[in-house]
Amino acid sequence: MNTVDNIIFVLTLVAALGSGLMAGVFFAFSTSVIKALGRLAPAEGMAAMQSINIVIVNPLFLVIFLGTAGVCLSVVVIALIRWDRGTAFLLAGAALYLIGSILVTAVFNVPMNNVLAAATPTDAKSAELWANYLSDWTFWNHIRTVASLASTTAFTIGLVYIAK
Repeated sequence: MNTVDNIIFVLTLVAALGSGLMAGVFFAFSTSVIKALGRLAPAEGMAAMQSINIVIVNPLFLVIFLGTAGVCLSVVVIALIRWDRGTAFLLAGAALYLIGSILVTAVFNVPMNNVLAAATPTDAKSAELWANYLSDWTFWNHIRTVASLASTTAFTIGLVYIAK
């Protein structure tokens, strides 16, 4: 492999690992965290999720979540420059992560989190807000999970082409 191939290999590997790690985070939320919070009284579940939404915005999470997006953009640029048989997989992996994880988060999950953050858990209207949040937020989180996992798969297949 030449220098450009080595660079694209390392970037693609990092993108695959980052998108895989995010798929795991999203999967854990969908399959356990949200289900556990949904079993609590609405005021307790809301308060817990409000706390989670504050705590999750930390440097390590942001490096993985946003750093993977940055690496995806780098993969796109280099893949377009060195176009070959595996480029379609690299572009698909990047698009799946950028659209299915980053864009979905920004357009759907974060606005729902902001509405939840502004609510008072003990308010009478909050139980309905919480019930809608649980179903709607989880739906979009499932989308993020599947998109991130599909991104990991596409990047992994792309790695096979790069390594040849």
